[in-house]
Amino acid sequence: MRMKFTRDHFAWNVLTLTSFSIFAFFFLFPLFRLIFGSIWTGSGFNLEPFKRFFATKYYMQAVINSFKVSTVTTIIAICTGTAFAMIMRYYKIKGKKLVDILLLVSTITPPFLGGYSWILLFGRVGWATKFFNNLFGVTLPGIYGFWGIVFTFVCHSTMTMYMYISGALKNVDSTLNEAAENLGCFGLRRIIKIIIPLILPTVLSTALLTFMHCFADYGTAALIGEGYNVMGTLIYTAFLGEVSRDATMAAAMASITLIFTTLLFVIQRWIASRRVVEMNSLHPIEQKKPKGLVAVAAHFYIYLMTLLAVLPIFIVAYNSFQKVSGFLFLPGYSLDSYRIAFQRLGSSIQRTYAYGLVAIVIIVIIAVIISYANVRHSSALTKTADTLTVFPLVVPGTVLGIAMVLAFNGAPFYLNGTAALVIAVWVIRRLPYTIRSTTGVLHNISVSVEEAAQSLGANPFRTFVRVTFPMLFSGVLPGALLSFISSITELSASLMIYNFRTVTMSIKIYTEICKGNFGVASAMSTILLMSAVVVLGILFKVSKGNYEFTL
Repeated sequence: MRMKFTRDHFAWNVLTLTSFSIFAFFFLFPLFRLIFGSIWTGSGFNLEPFKRFFATKYYMQAVINSFKVSTVTTIIAICTGTAFAMIMRYYKIKGKKLVDILLLVSTITPPFLGGYSWILLFGRVGWATKFFNNLFGVTLPGIYGFWGIVFTFVCHSTMTMYMYISGALKNVDSTLNEAAENLGCFGLRRIIKIIIPLILPTVLSTALLTFMHCFADYGTAALIGEGYNVMGTLIYTAFLGEVSRDATMAAAMASITLIFTTLLFVIQRWIASRRVVEMNSLHPIEQKKPKGLVAVAAHFYIYLMTLLAVLPIFIVAYNSFQKVSGFLFLPGYSLDSYRIAFQRLGSSIQRTYAYGLVAIVIIVIIAVIISYANVRHSSALTKTADTLTVFPLVVPGTVLGIAMVLAFNGAPFYLNGTAALVIAVWVIRRLPYTIRSTTGVLHNISVSVEEAAQSLGANPFRTFVRVTFPMLFSGVLPGALLSFISSITELSASLMIYNFRTVTMSIKIYTEICKGNFGVASAMSTILLMSAVVVLGILFKVSKGNYEFTL
């Protein structure tokens, strides 16, 4: 029995080493190449790009702008998302299931599409802008600049915060609330003293993801910022700008962003480790029916925030059926935008789905191997792999894209612009989420089930294939489906590494928006979003509507 266990333990370590080697090749090696490329030129060691960055007001202003956007967005999203989650968890809201479905759809909508939608509504020639201009005889500036970026991010981030915090609130034991009330702690004081400390690790984790996403986002700031430079736009312009390019400077800025986000991640982990909270849901919170003004306020807030989250989707869908002439939408309806969209999308539709399916298969395989090995056959290797595979969470898409180009653009790899590299980017960006969800499912599967199978004569491999994996798969599949949706809508990293042979739907949509072909872009966006909705339908069918977001 000892030999059997040792052989099994060794086999899982080999599988873990193989999986981690793939991860290291496509993630750790590019990051090393990025940092090395920022301090080393053909003539040797060189810190000139860093000196120029910190000495130039233009660059430092972009850093300040990024901090302002990220900080304001994160603070507002924490407040709005936490309030949304608590109302949905504590009160019976009419239409809750529909609200949850709509919000889940909104969370998988790329933020740059939200920015595009708000331009159609509140841009200088947007519907709402023209309405108010004609009504009041004024000329509104439109939703551009700092507050436009923040508004777009908040609408998207609030729902992400809600999804994760709602999962944490589900594990809060109602007896804690009852005990607090018995001791005279009610209302807001009870929330601050009891509830917030219990969900703080989840709030911090989600806030960190929100902050880092906003700090280095490119698409939203490029579309709606209108000259309001942030780090994401500077990095992209320096690396792929049409007027001038400075790859060394882009690498330096990407390295600075990477160091900063990594530092934030370490601080967040340190704070969370000092506030570890073990909760069970033996007595989950019972939802109450709100009454009077509380009912009115709760329903108004939930419906308003839901409307803001899903309105961009309906705007895009509506515009896709309008007649269009160049930049302008005309009265009447037509399917011309869809006809042109399918012509221009061409093989990018099949390519996007094919890349997504391959990426998800790889993600599930690697996630299951690393998670199972760490939970059932823990060793220094498995713990290291489990820890380091979390780090893609802190690497912005633009930074990862530049790192991939610097690492694989030349000899001996020549992978830049290939399908393999696009798939690798999607795998790396979504792998941490699937590993975390897989690990959570494994902890809920008793090891005694596997021991019983082996006591009946099944070898470890047969036990895993016939017993453990089927139980694991039902929990992993919902996360894999969400990863698939996130992959096919990915933009920032893909923009850095694609060529005409590997154009995906999100890239096509972005380029059409930049060209001003709003009707075609709306049709393409609707096609992409409808495919995501189909996958979400499968997700709800598989999870029976009980899927929870966890970090």
